[in-house]
Amino acid sequence: MISPTPHAGWHPASWLACNAGQIPAYRDARRADAVMTALARLPPLVTSWEVDALRGQLALAGEGKAFILQGGDCAETFDDCRSDVIVTKLKILLQMSVVIISGLKRPVVRVGRMAGQYAKPRSASTETRTDQTLPSYRGDIINRNAFTAEDREPDPELMLRAYERSGLTLNFIRSLIDGGFADLHHPENWDLDWVSHSPMADQYRRTVQTVADGLDFFESLTGKSIDQARRVDFFTSHEGLHLPYEQAQTRFLERRQGWYDLTTHFPWIGVRTSQLEGAHVEFFRGIRNPVAVKVGPDTTPAFLQGLLRTLNPDNEAGRLTLIHRLGVGRVRQLLPTLIEVVREAGARVVWVCDPMHGNTETSSSGLKTRRVESILGELEAAFEVHRAAGSHLGGVHLELTGDHVTECTGGARGLTDSDLPRDYRSQVDPRLNYEQAMEVAMRIAGHGRDV
Repeated sequence: MISPTPHAGWHPASWLACNAGQIPAYRDARRADAVMTALARLPPLVTSWEVDALRGQLALAGEGKAFILQGGDCAETFDDCRSDVIVTKLKILLQMSVVIISGLKRPVVRVGRMAGQYAKPRSASTETRTDQTLPSYRGDIINRNAFTAEDREPDPELMLRAYERSGLTLNFIRSLIDGGFADLHHPENWDLDWVSHSPMADQYRRTVQTVADGLDFFESLTGKSIDQARRVDFFTSHEGLHLPYEQAQTRFLERRQGWYDLTTHFPWIGVRTSQLEGAHVEFFRGIRNPVAVKVGPDTTPAFLQGLLRTLNPDNEAGRLTLIHRLGVGRVRQLLPTLIEVVREAGARVVWVCDPMHGNTETSSSGLKTRRVESILGELEAAFEVHRAAGSHLGGVHLELTGDHVTECTGGARGLTDSDLPRDYRSQVDPRLNYEQAMEVAMRIAGHGRDV
């Protein structure tokens, strides 16, 4: 498919003329420019073919014919670019996808928040400890977490480090998938070390065994191998927050007649940087990737209409995903209006629920946390509202890990505030652990008759 003509007046650096929130200035601008020049010369991290394939799958999700599972760390770190960490993330997403496929009876689009999720927006530009005030930590692509003046100074060289770590992660993921790691005939390969201790272990194993038995039965009956079950598509995503990095890897492809951000398949804009006249919307409007925008309680009909016009003027299926993050207490009140705005505009969008960010709270110990009951409550409400409106909830967006962390309370083991310090590892936002993530997957699967 030939892409539409690039938007007039747009180029990868046109965002520089707009207000750019959450992007710190580098002291040495010449050094930053040199890093961006070096990045632009390096091979792309993803290909336009992969990007276009994802757009087609997202279009199916928008029609209720597929379901998007988007998940991973709140923020990746360079230190976690290790084989065991990457395998664990891939395992939990594969396990969740099998459970969802079994319940919904439709394909799952697997999208990892990985291989580039190195930048995080912050509510304050500085952090004070005792009598010292320093710039906030904004993710490994920008500065370092240690509380020293040197570490907190934005360093453009970290963009090259982020590129290298992203490339290593992508290479390992592709090698695993190409080597048959994701083969649905052998889901036992994905078991995490402590799956047998989970209260949901038996339910999960029954589900995957049913899938494997079904594949074996079909292949025995027909004498043909279902090769598509031996290899799955896996896409990456990250918040396109640090625009200098995104710009450096954005290229015009003659055969596609469009600009592609080749740092990732599926970039998104967060609520803090989604201003219609802002730098992030300006950058995103010109790239051919499918893009997503987080919409929250403050999203007005007029603003949403502006997003639809600006980011998807050709009303292309699969181009624009709206990720609503409204909170369990407000989703039933606010979501119907957003759906109606989109319907009145005749816009084709993909709806995804982020039940994490609207439900963040501070625990009695002072740690940020989220209650699994609130996460499940918002997700259940989203299904109900979309169903009542004749709309399709096309996916879910989660912050999760395959590790046995204690960052969110509730779930099958009934974690409480007092459990949080036991294994709280996140440097930014709390994530679902393995059991809690599987509980969410099973709840989604239970909507097979309703989606």
